[in-house]
Amino acid sequence: MAFGTASKIFRNFLKDCHDGTSTAPGTGILLATDVPKCALYGNTGTPDQNATAVLSAYNGAASAWVTANEITDANWAAGGRVLVPTTHFADTAGILWYDSADTTGAGNVTVANVYGVLVYDDTITTPQADIGMSYHAFATQPAGVTAGTFTVVWDALGVIRYTL
Repeated sequence: MAFGTASKIFRNFLKDCHDGTSTAPGTGILLATDVPKCALYGNTGTPDQNATAVLSAYNGAASAWVTANEITDANWAAGGRVLVPTTHFADTAGILWYDSADTTGAGNVTVANVYGVLVYDDTITTPQADIGMSYHAFATQPAGVTAGTFTVVWDALGVIRYTL
């Protein structure tokens, strides 16, 4: 099992957005007010964009995202860091996206063997608490820092992006 090199949006997250299970505007995920988070993960567990809501969730039972696979530090605590949104699902010329400022650990961080991150909504409780939105593999694996600043640098085109 391995984190791999792909970055994907969870299919179940999109399905819920469209069928109103939890994430339709006004009934579920509202990225303007919810609390998306970014948690660091090592190379144990294999991400699956087709995972069920339970298996995409942060600390979902028997998933790649259990806390045993998470990489933490006193300044990058279990559960990850809150994303600071810069744009909430804006749209331009057939493109829809969610963007965030780069996500940085507080103070001096010491982490090693970080292969990627899980982005999840820490506000939603139904149909699944902490439902996964997307996962992102780092271009350089493994990543780490000793007594420094660990920053997840988001792509200039956004954290999640749909071309319609």
